[in-house]
Amino acid sequence: MKKVSDNPKKEELAALVSAFCKEKLNDEYEQLCLKLVDHLEEEADSPFRRGNLNIWAAAVVYTIGQVNFLSDKSFEPYLPNSAINEYFGTKPGTVSAKANLIREMLDIDYHFDPEYSTAKMQEQNPFNKLVLVDGMLYPVEMLPEEYQEIVREARSQGRDVSFTTRK
Repeated sequence: MKKVSDNPKKEELAALVSAFCKEKLNDEYEQLCLKLVDHLEEEADSPFRRGNLNIWAAAVVYTIGQVNFLSDKSFEPYLPNSAINEYFGTKPGTVSAKANLIREMLDIDYHFDPEYSTAKMQEQNPFNKLVLVDGMLYPVEMLPEEYQEIVREARSQGRDVSFTTRK
């Protein structure tokens, strides 16, 4: 069941984002964008409570798009940033600045953020093949099989793992 907010600005922002995703993207992008809107509302000083909601909607889509390489033609779905700005009637510099604010506020990794990545992007994440051992990155397949299993199990539960060897 969808969570209903008592914040009309949040509901309006969610409707703008949803409409865009339904028209230009897909359900997975819509869910990720709405999750981001929910997390923004939880912030003590939620930024969208003031300012133009079209700018915030564009910034939400832009942020999720950055994490998932939306403006890169070699990825699907593909949509240039100009299409986001055209749809919402926003300026690129303003949207980029708000997206940077969102990423900083919610500590979102620029690319491959586990919380805001599509399933396909999570599968393609090159860091999935690496593990930290004594502060150095190694391919998981270089580890003994029992350690590889520990890594697979931890990651299947949404946790990451690193190893420290005795010195």
